[in-house]
Amino acid sequence: MSGRVPRRVDAATKAGLLNLLDEAVDAGWPLRRGCVELDLAQRRAHRWITRRARRQLADHPPGGSPVHGLLPGEEAEILALFDEWGGTDRSHRKLAHRGSYLHRVWVSPSSVRRVLFLADKHFRPLPRPGRSVRKPFPDWVEYKPNCIWIYDTTHFTAAGMAVLIIADVVSRKWLTEIVSVEETSTQVELAFTDALDREGLLADIDARHDDGRVDVSVDDEHRPVLLAVSDNGPQMTSGSTREFMALCSIAQHFGRPGTPTDQAWIETLNGHLKAEYPHLLATRDPATLRAELAVVREHYNSVRLHQGIGYVTPNDEHEGRGEAIRKARQAGLEQSRLRRLAWRRQHRQDRPIPGPRRCWLIERESASQSQTHVNASAWGSVIGSMRGRRRILRFGEQSAQRDRQLRIGVRPRAAAAGSYRWAWPCSSPSWPGSLWSCSTRCTRRATPASRYGCRRTSRACRLVAR
Repeated sequence: MSGRVPRRVDAATKAGLLNLLDEAVDAGWPLRRGCVELDLAQRRAHRWITRRARRQLADHPPGGSPVHGLLPGEEAEILALFDEWGGTDRSHRKLAHRGSYLHRVWVSPSSVRRVLFLADKHFRPLPRPGRSVRKPFPDWVEYKPNCIWIYDTTHFTAAGMAVLIIADVVSRKWLTEIVSVEETSTQVELAFTDALDREGLLADIDARHDDGRVDVSVDDEHRPVLLAVSDNGPQMTSGSTREFMALCSIAQHFGRPGTPTDQAWIETLNGHLKAEYPHLLATRDPATLRAELAVVREHYNSVRLHQGIGYVTPNDEHEGRGEAIRKARQAGLEQSRLRRLAWRRQHRQDRPIPGPRRCWLIERESASQSQTHVNASAWGSVIGSMRGRRRILRFGEQSAQRDRQLRIGVRPRAAAAGSYRWAWPCSSPSWPGSLWSCSTRCTRRATPASRYGCRRTSRACRLVAR
């Protein structure tokens, strides 16, 4: 321990400090000097000596003895409940109600928690579930348009409708939608029939089965036309949907339960649909909602640039134009870079361009001592700022051609001697006009002058009247 003794210390610390005081007193030190060395109040030391004689160095628990405190029998009953029901209830709240449920003890949950904490009793946490692994797509699937479809249902509460949307995973094209008040396998069958018809895949499906019959109990990986990805909704996992998918030569792939990121493609589409077209959420008429969804689908597929496919439209990617558009953009960027380099080489500056020149006029805060007139070019900038008790006016960047066109005229009052000074941070030309002396601490009265020169110092030039 170092520094001042804290307000509350345990009995062992008090006994150690008193032993040090006893050794100091036996060595001939006064008690006061020992307390000063230990940074301990003398009154406190005397009080501890008295309590040591009574064997009461330990402090009483804070809060005193409340009349509503738990009885020893109640604390023992709480501990007994923990031993019997702790593995079942796993919560101090449930354990408090378990005591009253069994007519054994009536206490609050906070009292149960406090008693268990003081007794170093802790509930065993529930075992964490194992981390699930995403099921990969089958090996026969090719990453190209019209090979992997995904579908899901989203809701528009204003119209009271559920919309089932089918999209292509590769091209991100929104294929079709079904607006209905129900969410059954019927809507799934209607949506897939419409999408297969739009994409021209129904003829391929009919050509695969001349007899018109398919054994739905056997999964043949060489038979599917495409892969349908979805979550584990009842309309997706129903027997009717499985039979329809088998008849259409479509394989099903389900994501992990409670893991919407396995269907991120369709979840993203639903999110953009409601965020970028908010009027759909306010539509109440189902017929109007169907018409608006058709318009939005056309805009989404043919106008909106999709980030996930390299900022081309889903129609371009679905019809095979996406790669050519992306390559054309890269070629255009390279041509623009070469064109800029050629222009820079042709218009190269053989001589360095003189940098911008700046001039400060430092003026005291009192405006009654002088009257300043500034005539600069129209394109110059004047920036004012307060620093301490002075105002700094900055005449901003001028080109080399207009440096000599800047004219500054100042007409100080007679009593305003030594109120101004000029500083020019670069080599300054001769300045015509009516100016005055401008040393750092000028005590000479301002006098008109026709020309001013420049005297260079280490970092700046000061204009000094000749």
